[in-house]
This record gives sequence, structure tokens and C-alpha cells, in this order.
Amino acid sequence: MIPRIGLDLGGTKTEIVALGEQGEVLLRQRQPTPGDYEGIIGNLAAMVEGVEGQLGARAARIGMGIPGSLSPATGVVRNANTQCLNGRALDQDLAARLGRPVRVSNDANCLALSEAADGAGAGHGVVFAVILGTGVGGGVVVGGRVLEGLNRVAGEWGHTPLPWASAAEHPGPRCWCGHHGCIETMLCGPALAASWKGEGQRDAGGIEAAATAGDPAARAALETHAHRLARALAGVVNLLDPEAIILGGGLSNLRTLYERVPALMAPYIFGDVARVNLLPARHGDSSGVLGAARLWD
Repeated sequence: MIPRIGLDLGGTKTEIVALGEQGEVLLRQRQPTPGDYEGIIGNLAAMVEGVEGQLGARAARIGMGIPGSLSPATGVVRNANTQCLNGRALDQDLAARLGRPVRVSNDANCLALSEAADGAGAGHGVVFAVILGTGVGGGVVVGGRVLEGLNRVAGEWGHTPLPWASAAEHPGPRCWCGHHGCIETMLCGPALAASWKGEGQRDAGGIEAAATAGDPAARAALETHAHRLARALAGVVNLLDPEAIILGGGLSNLRTLYERVPALMAPYIFGDVARVNLLPARHGDSSGVLGAARLWD
């Protein structure tokens, strides 16, 4: 029997991991994510069955992280960037396909759980984990347990307004959620790319190297992004005062965030001290799948 299998369903790739009794990785694989719902269900089932076939055992528990959440009212997916998931009973459909229950949570919750268990947040009582990528999300772990909340929206920090917005930042871009000025619209990868290269650009890869080489537009974009992230995270500190803030997602690899953001947060933190543990995810872009495997814990 395989103790745990985790799945991380992303917009472009799906990752699977099998964990042993002590949390050791037995097998890890990645596949492109299909563009339609039935294709996604088939791919997820095939990945689970393929891993079980390779290891010659069946999984005791299966958990999955998704770029959205399950509604406590209807049980179907809502707020997913992967639009074909919305309105579908993903956990039930996959469970029916596999013949056993599947536990589903938001991908940022899985990141937080993984990092709090044995990652950069290990040993800390309150951990706030952030995904900075194509979208922006957050997850909260308190005492080793994911905080989901009454409406299962705890940590949905990306869909709150950017705090202390300047006149130039107000009302802000329209978000896919229907509101203006969401943190996601200001801090996501495409927003950083547009700030650097102009409207319509979505790839911010190489921005740090360009800034180091003296590109003024790259430097300005990184500085603006750091100031906005500092204000956004200071709001989290004033609400939760987490002992560790963990950054995941593609933009978490930007060294300037760790060099600049903690000091920039200080004026916005309500207190006589402004201690901030801002850390990169120890498990990198595999942290989410490792957390998904722990959802039954």
C-alpha cells in the first residue's frame, strides 16, 4: 500500500507524487494539463493508475491541489483560473473514476501545508504562503492545520484590494473576478511583464538579469513590484502577524524580493517593531504537490 499520493493540477502542467511512511518521495512525474474537463479527469486517473502500476501498490490516500476551491454550498469548483473546472464536482468525478475518495483543496493551501510541515515554515506556528505566478493566491496554516474558513476562502489574499493604493493605482485594472484593483492584477507575472515591456506582454522571464545589466525599465518595474508586494504583505502582517511568510510560484525566484520587501514593509506594519521572516519555498515548485499528498493528515 502506498501511504499517500498527491496531485497538483495546474493550468499548463499536472504533477503527481507518491510519498512513503516517513514522507519520502517514492516517485514523482509531470504531464501537460489537457484543455478540457473530460481530458483532465482522464489524465488525472491515468497518472494515479500509472504510478500505482509502477510501484506495484494502491494508494491509501489521494489529495489534490487546484487553482480554485470547492464551494461549501454546492460542492463544485469555483473561482478557478482553469475555467473548465468551474461548476464541476471535480473531487466526486475523480473519486468515481478511481473508486475511492479524493480530498481537494486550493493550491496555495497545499503550498502552505507542505512548507509548514517540513519546508521553510517548519517549526513556526502561523505560516502564510503566497503563490506569485500567473495568478496570485495565499494559504494559511495554524498549528500544522490548513485554515480554510467558514466559506473556504481563507487566504484568498489575491482578491482583496491593494492596500495604501496611490491615486495612480486607483481604481486599478479590472480583474477576472469582476472587481478592480485586486492584488492579483498588480503582482502577477503578466503584470510585472507589462510594467517592464509594455501592455500586452506576459513573460517577465529575464527581468532580473536585465535590471542587473542596467535596463532602466526592468529596474523600475522590479522596484514598483517590490513596493506593491510590501504593502500587500504588510496588510497580512497587520491581520495575522505570521511567524513565516513563504513565497512560491515563478516570481518567488526573484532575489530582489527578499532583499527589498521586508524593509519596505516596515512603515506599514502597525507596531514598534517590524519583524518579517520572508522566505522562498524550500520545496520550490513541487511544494504544492507535496502538500496535496498531506491533505488527509
